[in-house]
Amino acid sequence: MNSFPRHLPSSTETPLRGGAVLRWGVLAPGQIAFDFVTTLHRNTDQRVHAVASRSIERAETFAREFEIPRAYGDYERLVADPDIDVVYIAAPHSEHRRLALLAIAAGKHVLVEKPIGVNAGEARDIAEAARAAGVFAMEAMWSRFLPQTTVIATLLEDGAFGDVGIVTADFGGVFEFDPLGRAFNPKLGGGALLDLGVYSIWFANFALGAPSSVTATGTVTSTGVDGQSALVLGTESGAQALVSSSMLAATPVTASISGSLARVEIDGPFVSPGGFTLHGVGASEPLRFDDATGFRWRDGLAWQATAVANHIADGLTESPLHPLDRTIEVLATIDEARRQLGLPA
Repeated sequence: MNSFPRHLPSSTETPLRGGAVLRWGVLAPGQIAFDFVTTLHRNTDQRVHAVASRSIERAETFAREFEIPRAYGDYERLVADPDIDVVYIAAPHSEHRRLALLAIAAGKHVLVEKPIGVNAGEARDIAEAARAAGVFAMEAMWSRFLPQTTVIATLLEDGAFGDVGIVTADFGGVFEFDPLGRAFNPKLGGGALLDLGVYSIWFANFALGAPSSVTATGTVTSTGVDGQSALVLGTESGAQALVSSSMLAATPVTASISGSLARVEIDGPFVSPGGFTLHGVGASEPLRFDDATGFRWRDGLAWQATAVANHIADGLTESPLHPLDRTIEVLATIDEARRQLGLPA
């Protein structure tokens, strides 16, 4: 294309109904698992058939809430269940590698909450294990599967932005300080980069590819995790990304891609269902996209689940939209940012 389009391309998200249906198992029924299963059962044909927690009481409560047939008091019994096709891992970051390897060793496909691990090394371990076992594995980067993102992906592929020069993305919120809680506890993979910055850095990678340079500055909390940071990501083409994350300040949570022909401004929060405006350089009228479903926030977790189901039905072991190598690249960027902030990767 390499010119400003007259009309926006159609979205290409995986339909929420009518495709392949899998039998899901859920490990660690916390808040993100609650939101995932809520939209899964409400908005798709996918169904959860088992849930496991270290507490059988917690698993049984979750099972009753969603009419899930089986509840287990340990993770090993769920991954050994022959009636489960794919396991969704919703534990804290620090448990992702262990539980993913547990499920993969049992021959299960896995969808692992983001970030897939606390560093690039853990991501590589999961990727290598899944590839060796021939099972599907993916990080739950749900934002990649939203309708708006599929349209932006097509615009990038078509060259609608011209030469991309600047990409921006921010994600910040005010977290209540709890030194033992997940966000501020280094033993649980705490810090803004792993919790929120993974989205901003993923978006930069989605638009520009892996960076050739990383420059980071930020603030470290009293517990020894990054409270907030700002990164400049350089590329061989000369394009740059400016990304930030914070647990100390509420930000607009917006993103943009700016090039020689056009720029796109994604509404906040850019990570969830919503809209964007495409402005052409010299064009009189911008083009507008709005998600027609009316989904808000974590309703959007549904699209990644239907995509995973179809990928697995098609015999794929990775998602072409969010492959494991991209996940590893994003965590490698976080590792380098953490190193520059004086934190262990």
